[in-house]
Amino acid sequence: MHMNAEQAVREHALGPEHLAGAMALSRAANWNQNEADWRLMLRLGQGFGLSAPDQTLLASTVVLPYETEFAWISMVLVLPEHRRKGYASRLLRRALAHLQDRRLTALLDATAAGHTVYVQEGFADCWGFQRYALSAKPAATRPQEPPDSRIRRLKDSDWPRLLALDAPAFGASREALLRALAQRLPEAALVAERGGELCGYLLGRDGREARQLGPLVAADAQLAQALLTRALRDTAAPLYLDILDRQTGLRDWAQQQGFAVQRPFTRMVRGAARAPGDPATVMLVAGPELG
Repeated sequence: MHMNAEQAVREHALGPEHLAGAMALSRAANWNQNEADWRLMLRLGQGFGLSAPDQTLLASTVVLPYETEFAWISMVLVLPEHRRKGYASRLLRRALAHLQDRRLTALLDATAAGHTVYVQEGFADCWGFQRYALSAKPAATRPQEPPDSRIRRLKDSDWPRLLALDAPAFGASREALLRALAQRLPEAALVAERGGELCGYLLGRDGREARQLGPLVAADAQLAQALLTRALRDTAAPLYLDILDRQTGLRDWAQQQGFAVQRPFTRMVRGAARAPGDPATVMLVAGPELG
């Protein structure tokens, strides 16, 4: 019996042997992931792919579990010449079945292009954020720390307090992810102290197109600005920030520094009334692929 091209497409798990194809998907979508991002996501989660008979990776998705409550769905990508064949929906449903078997709530950060597809699959909007891009840094200025606070580099001894601050903000422990990010961009791995208490932190990572700063969790926008000002001093452009829509003061500050809006995202949830965590203290997300 003769198989047509669509029937010959093979579904499989993603592994290190698929990194070249995964990078081709990121480049085709103009997304920022580099090989280190893909390796991290596949180490912490589970990837699914569709490949042609010649082994070309046509489409991908990744599931990142966070403890036993929820998981992120990300990297829903299809090569441009193979779009509109149902590949993205097929892998999305595969990821949802994987999460349903494990009784994990599904979350994702949707682009404008993917939003309609996710609504059709039962996802509901929670809140939005926008990516801000900086192509060249402004003239160097001395970081202005709030008078009662101190900004400094992250130390090993900070981890218990940092994780205690992050878990309620994000909604679960993500220690493995945060520790990996701290190694990726050490000059942006910063903490804020106030009255001897750790009340904010910033991490970052290198990317294919730009360095990304985030996640950033802080007690208030003033601390967030102080952390970012210090990071801007020490981190080369181009840079990305994914700022929550509700953080209007931080968005205004970013635009004053020369950042421009690149694209919007919507945090969406399936199987729960709301997204986990406390967005009041989340200033920057880690990125739509990580949460």
